[in-house]
Amino acid sequence: MLRSFNGKKPSVHPSAFIHPSAEIIGDVQIKARASIWPGCVLRADTDRIIIGEGTNVQDGTVIHCDPGAPSILGKHITVGHRALIHGSRIADHVLVGMGAIVMAARIGSWSLIGAGALILDGANIAPRSLILGVPAKILRKTGPKEKTAIRNGAKNYIRRAKAHRTTSVALFG
Repeated sequence: MLRSFNGKKPSVHPSAFIHPSAEIIGDVQIKARASIWPGCVLRADTDRIIIGEGTNVQDGTVIHCDPGAPSILGKHITVGHRALIHGSRIADHVLVGMGAIVMAARIGSWSLIGAGALILDGANIAPRSLILGVPAKILRKTGPKEKTAIRNGAKNYIRRAKAHRTTSVALFG
C-alpha cells in the first residue's frame, strides 16, 4: 500500500513491481524495474528512501531513515528476505544477504553482505568487499564468483518481478 506522510507521497516508476502487501510510506522513490516484495516496509517519514533501477527488496525487509540520514540504494541491488537497512547508502551491484542488518553505513559497489551480518553504525565499506559476521568484518575482496552471483540475482528478480507484475495486474488491477 502506498501512503503519503506530511505531504510527501511515494513515487513509483510504471515498470516497478510493488506487492500489494508492501507498505511504502512518505518520501520514497522507486525507480524503473525495481521490485518490492511481500511484507516489506519502506518508511520515509524523517528523510527519503530511494530504490534504484533494477533493485529488488525481498519479503519482510524493513528500510527506514533518520533526519539527515536517508536510505539510498543504487542500481541492481539484491536485498535478501528480512533484511533491515536504516539510514544507509548502498552503491550499485551489491547483495545484502537474508536477515542482514545495515545501520547508518556506506557500502561500496560489488560488495556482498552475508546472511545475518550486522554492519554497525558509521561503517564505511570499500567496494568489492565480502562482509560477514556479528559484528560484520571484511573477510576479503569479492571475486568473479561473487560478481556473477550479484549480477545474476538482480537479473533474475527483474524477470521474476515482470512475471508477478503481469499476474498482479490480472488479479488486483
